[in-house]
Amino acid sequence: MDNKTAFVLGATGQIGRAAVRALAEDGWSVRAASRGGGQDSTWPASVEAVRLDREDDAQLAAALGDGADVLVDMVAYDKRHARQLTGLGDRIGSVVAISTGAVYEDDQGRGFDTMASPAGPPCYPVPIPESLGTVAPGDATNSTRKIDLERELLESALPSTLLRAGAVHGPHCRSPRELHFVKRALDRRPVRILAFGGRSRFHPAHVDNIAELIRLAALRPGSRILNAADPEAPTVAEISAAVDDVLGAHGEIVPVEGLPDSGVGLTPWSGPHPIVFDMAAAERELGYRPVTGYAESLPRTVEWIAGQLEGRDWREAFPAMTKYGDLFDYAAEDAWLAGRH
Repeated sequence: MDNKTAFVLGATGQIGRAAVRALAEDGWSVRAASRGGGQDSTWPASVEAVRLDREDDAQLAAALGDGADVLVDMVAYDKRHARQLTGLGDRIGSVVAISTGAVYEDDQGRGFDTMASPAGPPCYPVPIPESLGTVAPGDATNSTRKIDLERELLESALPSTLLRAGAVHGPHCRSPRELHFVKRALDRRPVRILAFGGRSRFHPAHVDNIAELIRLAALRPGSRILNAADPEAPTVAEISAAVDDVLGAHGEIVPVEGLPDSGVGLTPWSGPHPIVFDMAAAERELGYRPVTGYAESLPRTVEWIAGQLEGRDWREAFPAMTKYGDLFDYAAEDAWLAGRH
């Protein structure tokens, strides 16, 4: 590789850290841009950190300078961001941007945005191909804004790869779903109550696997949409057992059919129907092979979560996780268990 240059936006976020490392280790000259301009201890010394507010068009243009062979964008969320990039298209060889698997709709028009509505949760095909229908573009939700982003980039002359990520996991996550089981193991809770029989599947995507997709897409510029997920989609019961194994815990799994009225047994992965992404297109178009699996990657994730929890309330350590409600209402769990007998 002859002096290939990469400009990474959102470089100190969860996926950004892994992407910068993967590109730099592959021989790319990387400028890592973030609001704080920070570094990561795992990056090679050759990485150049850049302080940048990507909402400021002038700052972005100035930081990009003469341009880059690839611009990798972790923090592009809507049509305005897409137009910001296409406006700099004469200085960018190609774009790789993170989208979301939440854009898909089932054949009844249900998706992530209908989870709490009368329409209910989606029932997707297994696995979900990139050809499945999506929500309409617009400003209403994260999903509709991401479709706006995708369409704007794909309709431009700028070669753009959009990666529709599954349930992202790994260190440095602001809302790690694994917290649900890590804290229970650390608190020595004797049971793991799991709604929907513990069979729920929400396909995880480790940051290192997403970084590998980014690396491959940077090497093969083109306009495409690809799913981004791990080689396997474990059930929530399998995830619970895997976390316990890492921490040497022995929680009894108590599967519950359906969802109790109290909400006991609900986890950040829970749902009545599986969400599994088809990775055949990434394998075919990029030669993608995952670099890690869920259980294999879990010890580092668990260690990082446990470290963040040390000496702190979980709400302080992970405020974004409060969107799931009170994840650790043990009194409600105990009352529900007592009511079963």
